[in-house]
Formats: sequence, C-alpha cells, structure tokens
Amino acid sequence: MKTSRISNFYKLTPEERLKKVKEFAGLSDEEVEMLQTTGSLNMDLADRMIENVIGVMPMPMAVAVNFLINGKDYLIPMVIEEPSVVAAASYGAKMARVKGGFHTSSTEPVMIGQIQTVKVKDPYRAKMAILEAKEEILKKANEQDPVLVSLGGGAKDLEVKVIHARTGPMVISELLVDCRDAMGANAVNTMAEAVAPMIERITGGRVYLRIISNLATKRLARAWTVVAKEAVGGEEVVDGIIEAYEFAAADPYRAATHNKGILNGIIAVALATCNDHRAIEAGAHAYAAISGRYLPLSVWEKNEDGDLVGSIELPMAVGIIGGATKVHPIAKIALKILGVKTARELGEVMAAVGLAQNLAALRALAHEGIQRGHMSLHARNIAIMAGAKGEMIDIVAERMVEERKIRIDRAKEIIEELKAKCSRQ
Repeated sequence: MKTSRISNFYKLTPEERLKKVKEFAGLSDEEVEMLQTTGSLNMDLADRMIENVIGVMPMPMAVAVNFLINGKDYLIPMVIEEPSVVAAASYGAKMARVKGGFHTSSTEPVMIGQIQTVKVKDPYRAKMAILEAKEEILKKANEQDPVLVSLGGGAKDLEVKVIHARTGPMVISELLVDCRDAMGANAVNTMAEAVAPMIERITGGRVYLRIISNLATKRLARAWTVVAKEAVGGEEVVDGIIEAYEFAAADPYRAATHNKGILNGIIAVALATCNDHRAIEAGAHAYAAISGRYLPLSVWEKNEDGDLVGSIELPMAVGIIGGATKVHPIAKIALKILGVKTARELGEVMAAVGLAQNLAALRALAHEGIQRGHMSLHARNIAIMAGAKGEMIDIVAERMVEERKIRIDRAKEIIEELKAKCSRQ
C-alpha cells in the first residue's frame, strides 16, 4: 500500500529520495533521468514557450511528505528557492495526519469573463436588455470552443452589473464559463471577445475591455483539518496558535505575512505544475480583502476537546491541461507524482498544502519562534555564498547555527579556520 508517510525522508540522499518517489508515482527511467538533469527544458522548447529567450533557469524541486487528503496519500512536488518551506509543509501534514489528515471540497471550475461597456445612456435598461438576450449571447460564446462544450464545460450563465466609475457608469457583462480541467484564460478571453459586438449592438455603447477576472469567486477550493493538541505540543500551544491567528484577523500588517506563508506552499505547487501562480496569488489577496478589510485566508479555532481546528477557502484557478502544464516536461512529471485526475482535485490538494504550511508556521511562531528552523536551513545558503563546497557546507552551517551567527562574514571566517586546520594536518 502506497503511503506518503516516509520517516526521515530528509535524511536520505537526493538519489534515495528520487528512488522512493519513482516507486510511489510509477515514474519511468526516462522521467527519473529528466528530474536529475538541470537542462531538461531545452532551448528549442523554451524559445517556443515565451519570447526573447536567452536561456533557462533551473530551480530546486522537492517533494513534501506525510500528506493524507480525503483518505488518500499524496507526495507533493514543490518548486521554491526559500529554505524551510518544504520541511514546514511536511511537518504540518504530519501533525494533521494524527486525526485523519485534511478534508477538502470545491465548487465547479467556473471562471468569470468580463465585458466592459461604456457611453451607455440608460445603463440599467441596457442591463435588462443584455439579460433578455442571454441565450443568444451564451450560444455565441459556446460556438468559440465546441471541444470544451463537448466535455461538459462552456459558458453556463451570464450576469450583468452597473458600476459607477469616475468617468461615468459602466455596464459590466460577466460570462460564467465552466473551464473543466483547464485554467481557462484563453477560452474565456476568446468568448468575451466574440460576444462583445453583440453587446455593443444591444446597448448602443462602446465595449473596451473583454478579459478574464483573476478574482475567481465562482471557483473556490476549501480544506479543513482537526489537529490533536498533543501533536502540536499541548493545549497551551493550541492557544498560542489561535492568538497568532487572531492577531492576523485584527491587523492587516500581520495578515499579509500570514497569507504569504499560506501561499509559500500553494505557489510552490503551482510552479512545479507550471500553473499561473501570478493569477492564483492575485486572486488570493483580492479574496482576502473582498469584505473591505484584508483578512487571513485561513481560520483557526479550538474544539470542545481542546484540539486545534483549521480551515481555509480561496479561489483556485488551476489546470491540468493546456498552457505550459502540458508542454513543460517537468510539469508533466509533477502531475504524475501528484496523481491528480482533475483540476478540481489539484486545487483542493493545493488548498490543503496551504493550510499545512500555515499550521507549521503558526506552530513555530507560537512555540519556538520562526527563526530556529528557518535559519538552520538558511545557513546552508549562506555557507555556499561564502564559498563552502561539499561536506564543508554542512559543517559551516552547523557552526553558525550553534553560535547563532548566521552571517556571510562569519561563514568566511569558519571556512578559513577549517582550511587552516586541514593544512596543518
């Protein structure tokens, strides 16, 4: 039976870790070789993905372990440059696993395409006229993507609102498009552009913008978990975590960092799968402020048993087909490691990763301070910057952590001391 609960995974060599991932995900020898090759995105493919290509920039790819989501084990591929994020996600999942891991749900994968109409003399009458023509507009939209429609997706509804801008009233028509397993930007934008002339004719106004909204309030992912008080260090730590959450709920300066920690995990998965992390992040922050106040994306409470209860809800516009997700060879391997079958499942997994990341961060803040674990990993980067190589990296990093002096000047001093010691031997 496959399990993501792998003891001391971090102590294994990269080759040993990759062997376990290969067994878990059923990777081929060719896929394993690609993961070990920093140049797996060749220049010819890169040149076709974006413009003005001059090279590629590899980033570390890891897997977070211990994730149990809706009773299923997952290994989570993550691409990120910041130390401690992968370890924190794994630790958060380990704490949540004690009482059954994470539970998730999501709404249908519906994105919003906005058509902006201005210079309308009677905007509220125009709104009614657009709604009267809804079936005709939806038919025109769906003619643009018969494949999506055949898969059960396509434009499903139309909403219209009047907003009052400084330049005057605007009639905003919103196509609600079920994008199925795609993120959907191309399909939605094509549909919005196709119906724009119809809306101009109906309203007598002028259409300017025809584009998707990244505030995907119709496409939400949710996750929740119960964390045994013993798993986090006792009821006093539970109380500390709740106080940390309440700080974020009361203060936007703290909430911004709270949500950044959540997105550390989510964006790392988005990068691994080549999803549009900029759209995800924009939507998450806008959703955090949708009430008029910027708030935490997660909520932490204590139940009657004294255990910690966490939940999260946020827009999750992700896809497993289309765009770079099906072009980039490593993204395809990342999806295979995840084993997700739909975009909704991917979004739910990412919500659970964000909640695990948040749990680990709040536990560290409430119990031991964030720097202890973070800086021990950061010390290795400092050692490398100072010129340490091979085994010396870990030796220099350990010395700096012991001394609580994690600085490049101290790293250079330790390197010189070690070199002098070796020359005397």
